[in-house]
Amino acid sequence: MHMGTQELVAMALKLDPAERFDLVDQVLHCLDKPDPEIDRLWLDEAERRLAAYRAGKVQGIPAEEILGE
Repeated sequence: MHMGTQELVAMALKLDPAERFDLVDQVLHCLDKPDPEIDRLWLDEAERRLAAYRAGKVQGIPAEEILGE
């Protein structure tokens, strides 16, 4: 028998607050697994951008322009 999301939520809401917190923590941790391929792609992109900046192919934007003063 397959339990639906609504049934799981109803069961979770019957837990005491500490147990609900533990449940949420465990679910979030299982979703927050690093993906080595995505990390590698971002590293490659960061290195390309840094190389372009150092070569004078692109200019930086002052933080004040982006974040405001």
